[in-house]
Amino acid sequence: MPVNRIFYAVFCLLIFGGMFVSDGHAARIKELAAIEGIRENQLIGYGLVVGLNGTGDKEGVGFTKQALANMMEKMNIYVESSQLKVKNVAAVMVTANIPPFARIGDRIDVTASSLGDAKSLKGGTLLVTPLKGVNGEVYAIAQGPVTLAVPGGANDRTSHLQVAQISNGASVEQEIPFQLNGKKTLTLSLFQPDFTTAGRMADTINASLGEEVASVVDASALTLNVPEKMRQKNVAEFIADIETLTVIPDAVARVVINEKTGTVVSVVT
Repeated sequence: MPVNRIFYAVFCLLIFGGMFVSDGHAARIKELAAIEGIRENQLIGYGLVVGLNGTGDKEGVGFTKQALANMMEKMNIYVESSQLKVKNVAAVMVTANIPPFARIGDRIDVTASSLGDAKSLKGGTLLVTPLKGVNGEVYAIAQGPVTLAVPGGANDRTSHLQVAQISNGASVEQEIPFQLNGKKTLTLSLFQPDFTTAGRMADTINASLGEEVASVVDASALTLNVPEKMRQKNVAEFIADIETLTVIPDAVARVVINEKTGTVVSVVT
């Protein structure tokens, strides 16, 4: 295809692509942004997976022996770590994400990853493992039989032998404090920073509530002034009203060209 024809095709596609973007699909604000501070928190702990069929850590992994000896000592069973065989035991790091507003007794998923040289965690059981936040506080307790992680879903025949999961394997023992009521201002953070989208959000929120409660800070954030009548008891209701509002996010058209043939393939928005 001659060069001038390519440029002409690109020009036409950009024009039509821009027309398409301006008539883009609306999305709820909750799909485009989130209230700052309301997020998942990461937890981590050190644990032992037992009951392995000879696929655990080898004799040279000293920290597995020591951890097993320490655990047995807490049960008033005293034994030297050098006397222990750990081929049926594997040391693991246990990780989990605790969602915002999780309550005591809620269940969360956990992942156990081998620390030593275990061949496989298949068929093992994770012993009681405290899961801590970055502040060192225990927020959940994990335990239970593990299932090998399947990266591509249930139909994937491959699996990571040294990574296992426990669905609902941890119980929340401590809530992460986050107080909504009483807040005068909130920050709405965009998942994809964009001045145009942020401006449209602010205009939509203000028009819906009939007062100037939203203002654009920059391309990635808006400040929300909670109406005085809602500050003490109804901040959650205020957020819910905002999350369901719809906005047409701005998008930039991209032209995809086949480098080998020099032809325009499509316009992606």
